Amino acid sequence: MSEAALSVLAVDDEPPQLEDLARILRTSPHVHEVETAASGQEAIVMASRRAYDAIFLDVRMPELDGLELARVLKAFARKPALVFVSAFDTSAVATFEVRALDFLMKPVTPQRVNEALDRVIASAGVTEPGQAGTAHAAPAQGAARGASASADGADPGPEDDVIAVNNARAGGMRLLKRSSILYVMAYGDYLRVFADSGRYLARGTLADVERRFDAHGFLRVHRRYLANLRRVTEIRPLLNGTALLMFENGGEVPVARRHMAALRRRLRS
Repeated sequence: MSEAALSVLAVDDEPPQLEDLARILRTSPHVHEVETAASGQEAIVMASRRAYDAIFLDVRMPELDGLELARVLKAFARKPALVFVSAFDTSAVATFEVRALDFLMKPVTPQRVNEALDRVIASAGVTEPGQAGTAHAAPAQGAARGASASADGADPGPEDDVIAVNNARAGGMRLLKRSSILYVMAYGDYLRVFADSGRYLARGTLADVERRFDAHGFLRVHRRYLANLRRVTEIRPLLNGTALLMFENGGEVPVARRHMAALRRRLRS
């Protein structure tokens, strides 16, 4: 078989490990292009916008680990081949439960990476380098449709990020569009996300979500609450100098006194 035009996404929260993996992948004659993601959340956004032939992903990552990410990716219309990378061999059994093609131990070597790529090629037909652009155009749309079906909306573009949450009713993970989220509450070591389609639990911290969504209408209004100001239906001032934000679902979010000035500035902007 001649050189294969594999499109690969490498995912790892540790920059040195990610750079090393991406460098090895780029030296392989099987690989046409390599993109990188520094977190599970970033990987979901990238995989929602286009299709990859294979995703090499770390097992242990904060917020959304490799196994949780794999379960989300398996719901896509076009499922990428999964190759896990880990410094802990105890994770190997769990990765094959999500039908991973291979499991690489850190530090990865070119030989093992190429063996994994051989398995990717054997598992599904790929195109030649000159045909890569055409071959990936249509599947990318299918993958985006698969992701958006879980997110209850259209394909998530740059202006509408997604967040992965636990779907207790159906099991597994669910993708929520940012615009569908009303507010987020810190809930112990988790987050409780209130959206149009219901309430969900998610891994992460309020500060993490605040950094991602601050430029898109979200504001920290309380030490435990982050509110989507674009979805507020009413603001009720209280006598003690605080306020309540009212939402379509009947929910109420308190605004702490020290956040009132920021709220007024944001509403005037």
